[in-house]
Amino acid sequence: MPQTDTERRAAAPTGLSPSRAGDFLTCPLLYRLRVIDKLPEPPSKAATRGTLVHAVLERLFDHPPAERTVAQALELLAPQWERLLGERPELAELFPEDAQGTELAGWLADARKLTERWFTLEDPTRLHPVERELYVETELESGLKLRGYIDRVDVAPTGEVRLVDYKTGRAPSRDFEGKAMFQMKFYALVVWRWKGVLPKRLQLVYLGGSGDVVTYDPDEADLRAVERKLLALWETISRAVATGEFPATRNRLCDWCDHQASCPEFGGTPPPYPLPVQRTASQEQESVTGMTSKES
Repeated sequence: MPQTDTERRAAAPTGLSPSRAGDFLTCPLLYRLRVIDKLPEPPSKAATRGTLVHAVLERLFDHPPAERTVAQALELLAPQWERLLGERPELAELFPEDAQGTELAGWLADARKLTERWFTLEDPTRLHPVERELYVETELESGLKLRGYIDRVDVAPTGEVRLVDYKTGRAPSRDFEGKAMFQMKFYALVVWRWKGVLPKRLQLVYLGGSGDVVTYDPDEADLRAVERKLLALWETISRAVATGEFPATRNRLCDWCDHQASCPEFGGTPPPYPLPVQRTASQEQESVTGMTSKES
């Protein structure tokens, strides 16, 4: 019997990134649908705008310091948008009924505002990144692989390392600040375990709202705590993969989720679990109880 597209694509997870760890902590079912079932998601205007602004800020550092101006950055917007369209033609679906280009123009104007705001938060003429969009990966002693992309890595003349991430949204309230910084601690742990270098500073640059810069200086105790949390999380994920049990969890992001049709919280039904399932002790007991009841 031929496999379906879902069965061919489905695969057990092999490691963790900050975004996928966040998915599981937010909603295990969302994690499953993205990582195991690999259900497609339409591109979003907000996420694509973030990708565009990230690309502009990355390419700006191709220019010498004196040329890293607002005008130069804005000149990069159109060609970077064309590049993204060439690499991902499905992005044209973001503006399906925009024959006059009005909606696209407004969207690009918002991207320009975010780009301009960055110059009020950092001075690129004084920055000398050693890496941009750096892919990092390491394997812990337990065998867990950690991976991700760091927007920018700065190294001071004295050797201190700073990890920087751009966010096109608003800075979170203090109640959610720790959750946002978890991503940066994740990256710091990867760099520490990979290169043996403890980053001196972690920095989140928020371009939304009025703009903000949030920093944190980690120590080894911080990163060991993150490592323990990730190992515990991976154990939980591994059990869920083995049993196929990924409960849906209602949260404040549900209204923007693309998978409501597959979510029981919204009257949907998840697709059949595509991986082999190990029966839990409680399932085995239920099976034995059911058989006994039938026999009697």
